[in-house]
Amino acid sequence: MSDTGFLSARFRRGDMTPMEKIWQMSWSLLFWVSCIFAFGFAMLYSAGNGTDGPGSFQPWAIPQLIRFIIGLGMVTAIALIDVRLLLRYAYIFYAVVLVLLVAVDVKGIIGGGAQRWIDFGFINLQPSELMKPALVLALARYFHGVGTEEIGRPSILVVPIIMTMVPVALVVKQPDLGTALLIMASAGGLLFIAGIRMWKFGLAILGGIGAAWGVWPVLHDYQRNRVLTFLDPERDSLGAGYHILQSQIALGSGGLFGKGYLAGTQSHLNFLPERQTDFIFTMLAEELGMVGGLALLALYVIVLIYGYAIAFRCRHQFGRLVAMGLTTGFFLYFFINIAMVMGLLPVVGVTLPFISYGGTALLTLMLCVGLIMNVHVHRDVQMAMRGGFTDF
Repeated sequence: MSDTGFLSARFRRGDMTPMEKIWQMSWSLLFWVSCIFAFGFAMLYSAGNGTDGPGSFQPWAIPQLIRFIIGLGMVTAIALIDVRLLLRYAYIFYAVVLVLLVAVDVKGIIGGGAQRWIDFGFINLQPSELMKPALVLALARYFHGVGTEEIGRPSILVVPIIMTMVPVALVVKQPDLGTALLIMASAGGLLFIAGIRMWKFGLAILGGIGAAWGVWPVLHDYQRNRVLTFLDPERDSLGAGYHILQSQIALGSGGLFGKGYLAGTQSHLNFLPERQTDFIFTMLAEELGMVGGLALLALYVIVLIYGYAIAFRCRHQFGRLVAMGLTTGFFLYFFINIAMVMGLLPVVGVTLPFISYGGTALLTLMLCVGLIMNVHVHRDVQMAMRGGFTDF
């Protein structure tokens, strides 16, 4: 057997040394992720107000940089884990995060009127963020053992629906409608990728529209105002509609090339709310213009291409579903945020990936990158499933 054939056989068995796994990592994907973070670091520096004017490494830029460096270590560590261990312990990871969501309801700390975090001393952990990759892993584990002929059975959907709706209900209770919608959308995307028929999604959408009439009376006042403001932002221009109107003013004033870095007036004169989190894309577009916004979107598209390419290259169903599910979730993340600040969707509190300030959100994104990297490193590994092994 040639050296190449011997290596291929070892890789299919998963018999790789740590250095071989590091060599197999997609460093180009990590480079493009780092480019996106560089955009975010620059904007968080601009969002800080120093003693001499706009621009300061505190309070947002430096803490975010430290978290990103920690995240790079996480990516490498996760990439080295045997993918079969991820398969084996996917349900356990999901169960642990679900327990943390319950703990939020019991002992969570309140911030901004919502009870979403658990104080561990060194970090305020937001379990709803961790539920995004945890649910993808659990659903990928579930569908890894489902044969093609079984996908069409309605009974197959019972477990995935329960696995999705239980954490969604807990997240809505916090309340965090934006994250709940993201979890549902990511789960729906993975179900579609797994092979669920379109007509079943149509029924689910019709059921959701019908359920919305029942949910409307139990929504919080600010949540109802967000929907009404989306339909007519000028109905309360100094109240509920203030955020989105200021965002649209800032976006329009940026023009083609922007007002210049550190020169955004809407953001630095405090007309623009939450400029370091939800509305950071608005600040970017005001300072760097449409060119800067399109450059960031191009970087996002490149990362999407890498994620889907890794999924299609993977030889086992579990890895394909993990990579495609996480990549689809990443797309939903930035699509919803940008559509939100442009007024195309209601304001739901979704941050911009690798750009917005946030500890748990950034580390969760790096966890997702690590899982996609793990799939890439172990793309040729044979994995047991019902009826034998997956391999082409």
